[in-house]
Amino acid sequence: MSAREEILGRVRQALRSWPSADGRVPRDYLRRHADTDLVGLFAERVADYRATVSRVPADAIPAAVAAALTTRGLAEVVAAPGLPAAWLPPVTGVTWLADEPPLTVAALDACDGAVTTAALGIALTGTIVLDAGVGQGRRVLTLVPDVHICVLMADQIVADVPDAVAALDPARPLTFISGPSATSDIELNRIEGVHGPRTLHVIIGEGASA
Repeated sequence: MSAREEILGRVRQALRSWPSADGRVPRDYLRRHADTDLVGLFAERVADYRATVSRVPADAIPAAVAAALTTRGLAEVVAAPGLPAAWLPPVTGVTWLADEPPLTVAALDACDGAVTTAALGIALTGTIVLDAGVGQGRRVLTLVPDVHICVLMADQIVADVPDAVAALDPARPLTFISGPSATSDIELNRIEGVHGPRTLHVIIGEGASA
């Protein structure tokens, strides 16, 4: 018997001591640590990671995207396939790039930023989750450009990690993002932009669009 088989055998043996009518292991512990004002908590936690957060009415998303591009002086920006066309307004000095057919890594590296949506947001941890769905694009879109602008709706924000896990498809390529890419050396000097975008700007659309 291998060590793996021995460990799994012990787990199975332990689980036999928790019978239930449907054969499932009871989960009677607290699985959610946030219940009210999920949008406010999410915005606060995202900002704690040194990301920029904008809360706007749903029909003001295009203006918020335009303001983010202008404020940061972005010139070439790639839009994830499937983003609503209305979210990509014409902005003086900004060239929108499409990732269809897929841009090369060199072309992405030359881009100033990327705009995507997300699968969901987690309020308690201030995390956005991407699953390569419509409007999110390939994982490389949010790793190579220096600025990531992510748009998600308020009703996409869930309370806690268990809620997110229950809502996500584990077969999809999941990326959990908590703030801009950052690392620290042994002296705890924080360096941003090493493993991904240096800047994260999250735009939260609230309410129904007109």
